[in-house]
Amino acid sequence: MRLAITHETRYRYSPQVQTAQHVAHLQPANTPCQEVLSHGMQIAPEATVRHHIDAFCNHRAYWALTHPHDGLVVRAHSELDTRTVPTANASQSWEAVREHFRYRGGQPGDVHSGFVFGSHHAPVHEAFLAYAQSSFTPGRPLMQAAQELTARMHRDFRYETASTDINTPALQALQDRRGVCQDFAHILLACLRSLGLPARYVSGYLLTEPPSGQPRLVGSDASHAWASVYLPELASHACLGWLDLDPTNDRTGLASPGLDYVRLAVGRDFADVSPLRGVLQGGGEHQLEVAVTVAPMAP
Repeated sequence: MRLAITHETRYRYSPQVQTAQHVAHLQPANTPCQEVLSHGMQIAPEATVRHHIDAFCNHRAYWALTHPHDGLVVRAHSELDTRTVPTANASQSWEAVREHFRYRGGQPGDVHSGFVFGSHHAPVHEAFLAYAQSSFTPGRPLMQAAQELTARMHRDFRYETASTDINTPALQALQDRRGVCQDFAHILLACLRSLGLPARYVSGYLLTEPPSGQPRLVGSDASHAWASVYLPELASHACLGWLDLDPTNDRTGLASPGLDYVRLAVGRDFADVSPLRGVLQGGGEHQLEVAVTVAPMAP
């Protein structure tokens, strides 16, 4: 599937910001499930942008604004093709995977071990362990257990816009059984890590279809978030061992939940892959507007 994505962020500052430094994760990477055809980013006020690859192999852009300004506009546009990878089944039990990542002195580690530990937005806690436990019965394959946990979260939790923000703890969202995709991804991560399993946060986009008979509205889409768990048994498979899990929509898949998904960046949680963040000197109140459009293109 060929998709065009436009992600526009607008800030208005009052009073003016004197200087600022910004970091953005807005450029998709080539993955087993997607090929980036083009990408561009425009910034106002104009700035010199430096591009890097971060510790998680994401594209990261950095720029500094050294003069007073009362607003910031960042517009990123990408075109890419999405595709599927061959299906595969993993029978390794979740306990075997947990043992694979258990630390042993003098033994070689696994490059994905960093995803086992709790993080700020997805901590290890007994409450997450208790919620996940009924899906992770003794000897059950990790792939099957993770898919069931994803489906159970989809049934148990209510998607409620504006019910939380990035500062809402995952424990509170678990207790309230409501939130947005970001909350659900963090809860799923925390459940998997509390079991001793490696899991990562995925930011990206999802193609949304308008109601029948209604036109697609420019800017009406939103960024999306989900989680993925690592299956060592499939490390040599095209998916590179990652099973993607989207509890918001009860969608799972190797390397991607589907052709209508676009991966932007991966990390331990949202803090690693925030689309845009910065440090400002001066300023006071600010207004934020974000518009995302994900549209299908003719091949």
